[in-house]
Amino acid sequence: PKNNLYLLDTKIERVMDIVKRDQFIALWRKYFNDAELPVAFYYSKENNNATIVKKAMGHTCIIAQLGRVRKGESLCFLPESVGCGGGKFYLGFSKNMREGFEYFLSHGENTPRCERYKRTPEQVNAFLKTVHELPRKGDCLVFKRWDHLSEQDEPEAVFFFAPADVISGLFTLAGFDSSKQEAVISPFGAGCTSIIYYPYREQVEGTKRAVLGMFDPSARLCTGSNLLSFAVPISKFMEMIDQMEESFLITDTWKMMQKRM
Repeated sequence: PKNNLYLLDTKIERVMDIVKRDQFIALWRKYFNDAELPVAFYYSKENNNATIVKKAMGHTCIIAQLGRVRKGESLCFLPESVGCGGGKFYLGFSKNMREGFEYFLSHGENTPRCERYKRTPEQVNAFLKTVHELPRKGDCLVFKRWDHLSEQDEPEAVFFFAPADVISGLFTLAGFDSSKQEAVISPFGAGCTSIIYYPYREQVEGTKRAVLGMFDPSARLCTGSNLLSFAVPISKFMEMIDQMEESFLITDTWKMMQKRM
């Protein structure tokens, strides 16, 4: 059978609905002017025409590297492409965080550089216990800007980098078809958790909440000072596309918002 999200075969494998891709682009331009398109990502056994990122040499932050994807280049990260120990853990490429991380994220006498994002090492360890290992379809983590997706792609989630007015629209649209107070969540974590780990977890677990993020000061150094992130599991995002033209986006209130974007 066919629905408006995916084409399904007997193995229940997903392929991208190109009609829905183009529908969103048209609606996005209609209601959000020239705002930046989202980036989609998924795990795969193949790079699917995305450039494989070379082995990391020293520390690198995936948030900075994803600037290339936001500009239109498709990238594929392998485990060795990620040059941050925390990033490898949060992206599922490593099962354990490096020794002493609880002191790095908080403080410790023998830790020359510590971030002090948590008050105590014990709080860090309690947080790490909530970061569950999630299933992956392969060791290729593929990122493509929305307009570069093809039928071979199987996106698990999308994320936007956007200023406040655009975030306002996305936040409100995410809650349009929900009576829950938490249609959008904002959990603590590194920059890569807010755009990759948490939205992927929402997709895998079927809870379908959007994720507001990029509050990590370290990650914010790699992006614009006026931008936050907004990530959505793909199942929820497709519903949001279908609801755009019956939502607040067609009201005079939003037209006034558009004028100042």
